[in-house]
Amino acid sequence: MAVSTSFFSTAKPEPFFLKHCSSSSSSSFSYVTTHLSFHGRNKKSLVQTQKGSTIRCDASSSDVSVSVSVSPLQQLKTSAADRYTKEKSSIVVIGLSVHTTPVELREKLAIPEAEWPRAIGELCGLNHIEEAAVLSTCNRMEIYVVALSQHRGVKEVTEWMSNTSGIPASELSQYLFLLYNKDATQHLFEVSAGLDSLVMGEGQILAQVKQVVKAGQGVNGFGRNISGLFKHAITVGKRVRTETNIAAGAVSVSSAAVELALMKLPDQASHGNARMLVIGAGKMGKLVIKHLVAKGCKKMVVVNRTEERVAAIRAEINDVEIIYKPLSDMLDCVGEADVVFTSTASENPLILKQHVKELPLASEEAGRKRLFVDISVPRNVGSCLNDLESVKVYNVDDLKEVVAANKEDRLRKAMEAQVIISEESGQFEAWRDSLETVPTIKKLRAYAERLRVAEVEKCLGRMRDEDINKKTQKAVDDLSKGIVNKMLHGPMQHLRCDGSDSRTLSETLENMHALNRMFSLETEVSVLEQKIRAKVEQKP
Repeated sequence: MAVSTSFFSTAKPEPFFLKHCSSSSSSSFSYVTTHLSFHGRNKKSLVQTQKGSTIRCDASSSDVSVSVSVSPLQQLKTSAADRYTKEKSSIVVIGLSVHTTPVELREKLAIPEAEWPRAIGELCGLNHIEEAAVLSTCNRMEIYVVALSQHRGVKEVTEWMSNTSGIPASELSQYLFLLYNKDATQHLFEVSAGLDSLVMGEGQILAQVKQVVKAGQGVNGFGRNISGLFKHAITVGKRVRTETNIAAGAVSVSSAAVELALMKLPDQASHGNARMLVIGAGKMGKLVIKHLVAKGCKKMVVVNRTEERVAAIRAEINDVEIIYKPLSDMLDCVGEADVVFTSTASENPLILKQHVKELPLASEEAGRKRLFVDISVPRNVGSCLNDLESVKVYNVDDLKEVVAANKEDRLRKAMEAQVIISEESGQFEAWRDSLETVPTIKKLRAYAERLRVAEVEKCLGRMRDEDINKKTQKAVDDLSKGIVNKMLHGPMQHLRCDGSDSRTLSETLENMHALNRMFSLETEVSVLEQKIRAKVEQKP
């Protein structure tokens, strides 16, 4: 069972488990989510079932009855009118992280930042997904959605991830974690605060969460709930770092990479005379350079596609010799280096076994063994290089050795941060609950407008013989609108709430349910059902 090694989270991601159940018929399967009790929480499990049948699987010494999911269109045709009124849309996070998933799998699911808007569009094109966001970094790949139906939404997103990565759903499900609503909210807040990072308290993840909001601006599908969630997560990340000092002394992925490289050099080797090469001058590469300088490195070679970024870094750092080389000289530079750091956005490996095996050995100071520290996801250096005795390759998963230090101090800071996260999670959930009244407001206005229009038409119909001019007709129409607006003003005021006051929120929700009963608003086609109908009708 794959479980998170993260020790500080009170709401850890729940892995999927795929139970294989025997069946004697056809091999056409669908995935259905069931609930298993595990350590006092609802563990989410994917159960494989044959279409058109119901089977029972043994799970944790108890029988679990599994019912087959039906297509959204068929569900709408056969369900009661309020089927989707009773199921509130859910915030769901489905993903995998460095704690439970090897880099070999993470890199297949990684989505470049430039592709996030496209991914949002594809996800929101699924039948039961209304909003979406993608957070893809070297340590995690997480998809956040607002699902009109929890189980159907999870199934659709899982299939989408399988299709886009080429990884079979049965293999993928062994590593995926799944969290709903409050747990999903708390997880993102922990991520933004740096609690779920491989390097706890590191600041780069907060910048990456900010980038999700920036990339989602103007993208259809990055809606009110998801954008509100990520914006609140940014606030939480800032507050945790300010009030707990969690970032003090914390290392980043880049600094951990430098520390790892120095740890692996022979004792007699000084990083002052080891030959350093950095491939990639983006954000991660720039941080690697800065950390090398902080460790006393006075000379290094930087390979990048263009010279502009390297020149900007050179201008920012004084008294250090930074030599630029174009990408075409990369292999020659590798042959002259003792330690090679790679951090590019390339989706394919840049350095393979055949590129390195004929290169000269590293210097005597480095023990004649060349070190590659690859902090890119997807990886820039092929793992096949480890077959060579003259080479040793490390990737982001190997940084745990550096991160293991000062565990007690980090745990204490994490506990302080959890108090803030719990408070902020409550505020976000209250804000989201306050949005529940929006459909009631819309339905109440629509109900009143139908009555108004019907009564105005009835009145004007009775006065048809009196030759009423357009000005008088408009006056009657305006009068009716004014009366309706004044009548609705009180109820509308009692349906609006920003979620900041729990008592006010409770009263607002009570008012909402009362109005739904008084005006029979719950018997109308629900907003969720309308959305699903629209999605189904859009399908070819």
